[in-house]
Amino acid sequence: MKFFHLVFALFLLRSVSTSPLKYHAIFNFGDSLSDTGNFLVSGALAFPVIGKLPYGETFFRHATGRCSDGRLVIDFMAEAFRLPYLPPYLALKEGQNFKHGVNFAVAGATALRSAIFYQQKIGSRLWTNDSLSVQIDWFKKLKSSICSNRKDCETYFKKSLFFVGEIGGNDYNYRAFVGGSINQLRASVPLVVKAITKATRLLIEEGAVELVVPGNFPIGCSAVYLTLFQSLNEMDYDQNGCLKAPNAFARYHNTMLKAELHKLRQKYPHANIIYADYYGAAMRFYHAPGHYGFSNGAVKACCGGGGPYNFNNSARCGHTGSRACENPSTHANWDGIHLTEAAYRHVANGLIHGPFATPSLL
Repeated sequence: MKFFHLVFALFLLRSVSTSPLKYHAIFNFGDSLSDTGNFLVSGALAFPVIGKLPYGETFFRHATGRCSDGRLVIDFMAEAFRLPYLPPYLALKEGQNFKHGVNFAVAGATALRSAIFYQQKIGSRLWTNDSLSVQIDWFKKLKSSICSNRKDCETYFKKSLFFVGEIGGNDYNYRAFVGGSINQLRASVPLVVKAITKATRLLIEEGAVELVVPGNFPIGCSAVYLTLFQSLNEMDYDQNGCLKAPNAFARYHNTMLKAELHKLRQKYPHANIIYADYYGAAMRFYHAPGHYGFSNGAVKACCGGGGPYNFNNSARCGHTGSRACENPSTHANWDGIHLTEAAYRHVANGLIHGPFATPSLL
């Protein structure tokens, strides 16, 4: 019986990979969780180490501007639909063919406009000013090069998948890392969610009909939060070793986002708006890391400068005093903030083959 289940599972995976193309193009908006090079092309002044190894060491064998050791969720999505990896918008050259999509995501980007953070006196913390609204403007500028008239655009976008995020995590990170309390972060959630849903609405009005809007990851399980907000009170941690309060906050953000997406579905019934449950997809390997091949655990970073979670703000991955582990695939966390290629693969599979996309991607 076990052999039958294995064969059947393999058949299902094969049937997905050999099925006719559902999407002919992917357009992605977001931050470092999906940036394939825009931040690096823009200069990466706030985080130049992503332009050199060990970033990119696992798959590409060189740094690409991805904040991981290898591929990201968006890369696995492209593979699943047999599309090329998305070129970063800022690296596009005149005459380049980008009919299969473009990546507008920028590491460090926020859902809210950068001006808001400068007004709150924390603008100096921003990695980039290329917020979600800037990325939407880039898409609008490029649209005329993608399709020439309304009919052509309608036909083309019916076979295009739009990823709006994950985005919003940095809006909270920038505040949290300067001492913002959970209550202060919660107060900003409505504005952040509004910015995400506004971008989704603008894309629909530009012709998008197939959209994926991911929620936030369980940030209480990330090495950076576990390090900066570590507690002596055991009650502050769950059975997985994750901080309860940040995870509860992430769930709050996700709940509000899902509620607003429900309203968008009612307003635009012709659009297929898919919620991607990054939180649920990731919690599987935080709950049972060994089951997913993470023999070195899910909360300790592969690349870092020491400490209980191998995250040291003065010796972050790529900086002097840090080192990368020998086998990143045995870790879920890459550099304290971002995940490894192995972890992103599990998240992507959870969306493509599993129950973490609502409605289903396939």
